[in-house]
Amino acid sequence: MPEFLDIRPLTRSGFAPFGEVIEADPASMRLINGGTTERFHALASAEATGEGARVIINLFRGQPRSFPYQVDMMERHPFGSQSFSPVSGRPFLVVVSEDEEGRPARPQVFLARGDQGVNYRPNVWHHPLMALGQASDFVVVDRDGPGNNLEEFFFETSFVIKEPAP
Repeated sequence: MPEFLDIRPLTRSGFAPFGEVIEADPASMRLINGGTTERFHALASAEATGEGARVIINLFRGQPRSFPYQVDMMERHPFGSQSFSPVSGRPFLVVVSEDEEGRPARPQVFLARGDQGVNYRPNVWHHPLMALGQASDFVVVDRDGPGNNLEEFFFETSFVIKEPAP
């Protein structure tokens, strides 16, 4: 019997165990360039460890998922953080799990607005990118370099996400 996962709004406090929410936070705003630009400073920290590692910037194009959607796997990156910031301005789903003795616990699902991004800390279990509605572009900041920076886990239990409300 599948377990259904609830979707909740992405908030800083709810997502804090997994990383940072990237959004325009008035508390971090500074005026720069002669007062013509608002800079929202230090919203997240990119991490890349290991000899020869470096932080890179990518563009990912995520294809929309069909619902109900079965979450059958999670992944994590032991040597670096990974951030996703939507360029297309569309909402997306963020699926994460706490670690239980080296494997992901029951997944949690957040609905990110089109003006929010996320930065997963190293070793945080998460599902691959989940675009909604139509193909969507994301700026992704993560680690490049030697070493296996990808660990995958496949669930024996079925977890299902119902279609998000519009």
